[in-house]
Amino acid sequence: MRSLRPTGDSVLMRAPDSSKAPYVAKVEAIEADRRGAHVKVRVRWYYRPEESIGGRRRFHGAKELFLSDHFDVQSADTIEGKCIVHSFKNYTRLDTVGNDDFFCRFEYKSATGSFVPDRIAVFCKCEMPYNPDDLMIQCEGCSDWYHPPCVDMTVEEAKKVEHFFCQSCSSAKEKKRDGSQGGSEESELKVELKRRKR
Repeated sequence: MRSLRPTGDSVLMRAPDSSKAPYVAKVEAIEADRRGAHVKVRVRWYYRPEESIGGRRRFHGAKELFLSDHFDVQSADTIEGKCIVHSFKNYTRLDTVGNDDFFCRFEYKSATGSFVPDRIAVFCKCEMPYNPDDLMIQCEGCSDWYHPPCVDMTVEEAKKVEHFFCQSCSSAKEKKRDGSQGGSEESELKVELKRRKR
């Protein structure tokens, strides 16, 4: 077993069913009897989205966890190793995501199935929170982010796009261009009329 700080480390813990992924927990305290045998760890469990009352939703990342209010005491022998549970912001900045990298953006109340915070920013026409596993493209006009399928584009097409304007900004650009062309035609017409009057 790798060395652990007394508190704060996140660990992978062996599930009773070996076919299941290891549980993830935050170590709150390490306890041992007087002889130093039978070491136990007091943990605070992380839940995976599918373990929550609402289940996994489209915007949940593959490595997303919820820090629960469920505390427990387990044998230190069930610890398989350390892992890192990043803040959402730090996770999105990782160059590569390893097997032991996870992220957390919610605390989860296991008795009620409620989350803290209970609201987060939404993006795209589908009004979904950001999933770091999904590619999104940013509109150069309004700076909003969109999922390629929501703007009738494949992921491959989105990766090749150099400049993207959403439907609203494209329409506004068209109107502005049409308006400016109309204005120049009108001014040219006024000049022509003035010349005729002379």
